[in-house]
Amino acid sequence: MTKLTLKSAVAALALASAAPAVMAADLVVGLRAGPDSIDPHWSTLGSQAEALRHVFDTLVDVDEKLQLKPGLAVSWEPIDDTTWEFKMREGVKFHDGTDFTAEDAKFSIERIPEVTGPMPMTLYTKYVDSVEVVDDYTLHVKTKGMAPSLPNDFTRLFVVPSETGMEAGNEEFNSGEKAIGTGPYTFVSWQPKGDLVLKRNDDYWGGETAWETVTRREIPEDTSRVAALRSGEVDLINYVPASDYLAMKNDDEIDTFVSDSIYILNIAPSVKDEEPQPIKVNGEEVEGNPLQDLRVRKALDLAINRDVLVNVVLEGLGTPANQLMPEGFFGYSPELGKREYDIEKAKELLAEAGYPDGFEIDFTCTNNRVPGDAVVCEALAQMWSRLGLTVNAQALNGTVFFPAAAREEYTMTMSAWGTLTGEAAYTYGALVHTKDAEKGFGNFNRSGYSNPEFDKVFGEGSQTLEPEARKKLYEEASFIAMDDRALIPTVILQTVWAANADTIDMTARVDQETRTYAIKPVE
Repeated sequence: MTKLTLKSAVAALALASAAPAVMAADLVVGLRAGPDSIDPHWSTLGSQAEALRHVFDTLVDVDEKLQLKPGLAVSWEPIDDTTWEFKMREGVKFHDGTDFTAEDAKFSIERIPEVTGPMPMTLYTKYVDSVEVVDDYTLHVKTKGMAPSLPNDFTRLFVVPSETGMEAGNEEFNSGEKAIGTGPYTFVSWQPKGDLVLKRNDDYWGGETAWETVTRREIPEDTSRVAALRSGEVDLINYVPASDYLAMKNDDEIDTFVSDSIYILNIAPSVKDEEPQPIKVNGEEVEGNPLQDLRVRKALDLAINRDVLVNVVLEGLGTPANQLMPEGFFGYSPELGKREYDIEKAKELLAEAGYPDGFEIDFTCTNNRVPGDAVVCEALAQMWSRLGLTVNAQALNGTVFFPAAAREEYTMTMSAWGTLTGEAAYTYGALVHTKDAEKGFGNFNRSGYSNPEFDKVFGEGSQTLEPEARKKLYEEASFIAMDDRALIPTVILQTVWAANADTIDMTARVDQETRTYAIKPVE
């Protein structure tokens, strides 16, 4: 059988006079990053979730603007202060033909704490105390106190069959043996750092998709990804680098799709008593930790020219960030104005803190997580050099960076974080709150930051059901954390996709996900 290319498939559709039918076409997408495992409970990374939601569905879904919508659960409501009721979608089948029931959702919730990956998924089950199956299509989730944001957390709750078994690990998922979901595509094969090949699930509950097969090809190098599109090796690419955007935008042979994103490049200065990478003055390790001094953290912040980062380094594909979430998100503080750039004031603060001639510090970033992370890393090092700092900047692949960051091996880092649930509990509870395994807070707090005032206000917000009151408490918590420079936000990124002209129709998403089942050929 001759392989039907994207362009020939489009032509065939245009000529068809019969009733519309699903096309037998292939789509090849070039992506900056792919999954690290086929186990959907292995990691919280966005590239992991984006890939695996093609095979596995979540209990709750979100649209392109992160508004909640039904997934495998068709409805949800609190039935008392500590119980949420979820009604399951009926008639859904797993890829092996078995029926989806509430028992599978229960198993998936309970499996997450049992999976040990580089970025634990317990971030999404932190409020869960216990789970009860009421009947085949009704689930009760008991929570640790009030949990108004539980449905938001369940937008990353991927469901696997209860028959999967707690003992199943990466080997079984990566081979395809346990890669069984209810999603729009079935698993065919996967090569780590290579191709994830998927086949259309013709029995998908959400309706048929346009592509018979989808190949998600990992091409981490920006220039190689752009070249693959121009040569016709792939039909679509994500994360178009800023340096290529204008040329592609003005090229009649290419269509570009642009969206604001939820991802912010944040600096995390470690405030622990002992630094994993020593800070030095004149080649000698300093006593104590300069980053514990708020004046030092403020100096680092004041030395960042965010307008230059956006307009020069990112060539306009971004906006300055003043907190850990974009404006309009639930818990965004309007009291925090634009971040000030004042190098002279920064020098004064550094001198007041006892470092008039600066110090030497290691600064570690990602280089393949999101567009521009490596160039922003280098630009920040240059900006801080104006303070008299010697900054040993290195940008590492995520496969190296994230496990080491989880082991807290770095003194100061920068990586991207997106508020995927659209509200503050997700971000501030994970990044800023004091580490608290029992409550499930501080899962991604790598810096050792701890502020009882923040924890108190945030804790009150997480236990407040009334939306307006909860919002005000989250706004107060956001202000405390940012005024304290618990983390230092730099820029909110924009995302660009590119495709061969007049071939596909897609809606750019703020979570940067490339959901191929939502992409259609141009008719």
